[in-house]
Amino acid sequence: MAAGSGTKEDPWVLKTPPGTSEYTMYRDPASSPPTIVCQVGGTKLLYDARAIDDLHSWLKAQGGWLPLGGADEQKPAPDGTVEAWGRSSDNPVGGWYGLKKGLRGRFGVYMPPLLEALGLAEVSHDAKNNRMRAVG
Repeated sequence: MAAGSGTKEDPWVLKTPPGTSEYTMYRDPASSPPTIVCQVGGTKLLYDARAIDDLHSWLKAQGGWLPLGGADEQKPAPDGTVEAWGRSSDNPVGGWYGLKKGLRGRFGVYMPPLLEALGLAEVSHDAKNNRMRAVG
């Protein structure tokens, strides 16, 4: 489990899947839409808070381990990855869960550890090519 309760005052403290970088996330329920704020060093990323439940549901429907495929917004996401789903026109929001133009990518890097911390997924923690699957 991650330290923190997920508020701005007490954010979740997480590590990227390989365990190489620490970052924080918290819910901002007052924003429109409600967001997950991800602070990585001096960079702030914003994700639609629906991503937590939507990603968990999608993972359950897939029924197994899926590659994360994290990529910057400007780079294509490999097909069949969590990153590709997080920007697909076929997902429940019809596109990007990332809300900050220019910084909408990296869904497959920063969201999986949050789902793991919330007890909704398992994430592998290898040096590269990590995967995740639903729990529950």
